[in-house]
Amino acid sequence: MKIELMRKVDYFAGVPLCFLVSPLVRCASLLAGQASAPPKNVLFMELSEMGSAILADPAMRKMRRAANAELHFLIFRSNAASLRLLGTVPESNVFTIRADTFINLTLDSVRFLFWARRRRIDTVIDLELFSRFSALLTGLSGAVRRIGFHAFNDEGLYRGHMLTHRVAYNPHLHIAKNFIALVNAVLAGRAELPFSKTLIDDSEISLARARVEPSSIEMMRGRIRNAYPQYDESRHRIVLINPHAGELLPQRRWMPARFVAVMRGLLGDDEKLLILITGSPQEREEAALLQRQVGDGRCINFAGCLALDELPALYQIAELMLTNDSGAAHFSAVTDLRTFVLFGPETPRLYGSLGNSTPIYAGLACSPCVSAANHRKTPCRDNVCLQVITPEAVLQQLRRSLAENK
Repeated sequence: MKIELMRKVDYFAGVPLCFLVSPLVRCASLLAGQASAPPKNVLFMELSEMGSAILADPAMRKMRRAANAELHFLIFRSNAASLRLLGTVPESNVFTIRADTFINLTLDSVRFLFWARRRRIDTVIDLELFSRFSALLTGLSGAVRRIGFHAFNDEGLYRGHMLTHRVAYNPHLHIAKNFIALVNAVLAGRAELPFSKTLIDDSEISLARARVEPSSIEMMRGRIRNAYPQYDESRHRIVLINPHAGELLPQRRWMPARFVAVMRGLLGDDEKLLILITGSPQEREEAALLQRQVGDGRCINFAGCLALDELPALYQIAELMLTNDSGAAHFSAVTDLRTFVLFGPETPRLYGSLGNSTPIYAGLACSPCVSAANHRKTPCRDNVCLQVITPEAVLQQLRRSLAENK
């Protein structure tokens, strides 16, 4: 389904359903009583953002470490590949929901409720900030512990009363720390209102690194050679450009002409440089247009050539990557790749990559203009926050990085 349609369904169906289901969930909780046994089967729920599956990884690892719990995950099928980058949750413990049609969404949601009971899920951690859909799945999951963000006195979106452990979302903390706060609520020794009165150190959100076998690196070099037969790993340096930002928030896209200007500038600087334009299969045509506009044989359209779990091998080979604020910025964080991320409608203070990343952010008075409180919808149709970032300013940072690593 289209993003806007999903938002409408979440609102027009989600609000009344949350209102109707909340009393039933409360009655079931009263009958079940408070959980006395420690968490054993813990389900994390993050449906719609691939990058968030990476940002949640420190929280998942803390949960496993602290409670020795079996981890499970619920995610939209189209985003499930992001979980394979680090493999923290076994694939057999991942339940996926198809979101391509309303019928599939409904059928898979019902299937999930049976699956959660077969797996004896006792704890659900809802990582979503504003989804009524995830709130309903949490409330109806059968888990005795249900943890998530609650609006309390804020002007937050109504999600009913599905939670046993209510945590206040902190808009001044990085989202990865907010996810840690949810885990801390599970581990709290006593009831709190709100839960998670804890200090979260920066060290708690350090990200694990993906294992990349030498054979995978050699295979990746062969893939590059197929696309550019003259490629010589002892001579050429690779720069990755990810000009896409998905459909969820198109205002996050830096202008294509500016990516073209940056690519031309880098290729003009160094005859040993290769540029690979990355992206999904759906973005290959757009990448081809950029490639033609660059007009240099050392600019290669690599969009759609790799599966998501093959990206770490490419990141190991590359010198650096320039990307919009999108999943790619978080995927590269599982390696040591130097990544430059263009921010506009969102802020790196809350959603910055946990890896070797440098944000490029103008910080206008209107930015960030999307948040949990507005369903990540903005009235802006003129992303000046990105337009003020010039190709010359970006080139300056990329050139400095390439010179340091020569």
